[in-house]
Amino acid sequence: MTETNSVPLFYDSFGTPDNPTIVLIPGLGGHNISWTSDFCQEIADAGFYLLRIDNRDAGLSHHINEFPPIDLGVLNEKMQKGEPFPIPYTLFDTAEDIIHLLDTLSIDKAHVIGRSMGGMIAQIVAAKFPERTLSLCAIMSSTGNPALPQSAPDVMQMLMSPSANPKEDLEGYLSGQLAFYRRISSTFGPFDENYYREYILQSLTRNHSPEGTKRQIVAVAVTGDLRPYIQQINVPALVIHGSIDPLFPLAAGKDIADNIPNAKLEIIDGMGHETPPMINPLIAKLIINHLNQ
Repeated sequence: MTETNSVPLFYDSFGTPDNPTIVLIPGLGGHNISWTSDFCQEIADAGFYLLRIDNRDAGLSHHINEFPPIDLGVLNEKMQKGEPFPIPYTLFDTAEDIIHLLDTLSIDKAHVIGRSMGGMIAQIVAAKFPERTLSLCAIMSSTGNPALPQSAPDVMQMLMSPSANPKEDLEGYLSGQLAFYRRISSTFGPFDENYYREYILQSLTRNHSPEGTKRQIVAVAVTGDLRPYIQQINVPALVIHGSIDPLFPLAAGKDIADNIPNAKLEIIDGMGHETPPMINPLIAKLIINHLNQ
């Protein structure tokens, strides 16, 4: 546990600290365990030191619980009308969390790898702190370009709708979460229900924070279009995206690659907006090759 800008971030690590550092950044509401131990160990064994973090308002990191509860419906109405509303933080703040973490650990530079929202944070780190960034990898992410194709309506409905309270109805909560993962997952292979069930249960034992996830949603919404920033990125960049991603359609991954000079795009056929265990060895191989160039 370290404290960054008064926001404590939890992390665990894989590999030897003398090796080049990688920071793994989870997606919206995600826990650091969304990067599986096998995946992390495979990359660590290739000669890297991995920091697997929880973002603020997720997992075992600090939660901004003093911020008033958020009604996403009301918030959306205010955004549509251009009316002001309270903002807990932006993704630029979460990017600074990464830098403060490196400062605390006396790490000069790191490779930054993020998935979904974490990929947006990683883009900001590479754009705003080039002197601290060795390379960038954005997985199933986006630039926030408002002209990009929208998420599938049913996926957004599932994402924005309240879940059952797991303390009152665990099976109802599990059922809803599994339905969401099944919808956004890959046709790369059969849906691994046991893996997702175990991840959901492990996440619940770490921390359940629907309000924290809402604050992260606000942060994504108000951060806006990253293209003016990422066009200045001058470190090696890899974009990994699924061909059937229903949350950030493939055009979003292409948009990242189109706006970062010399970025490489890897499209995984049949991958949705998740990384089931059977895809992890392929993603690990792509990342290791990227880092060793």
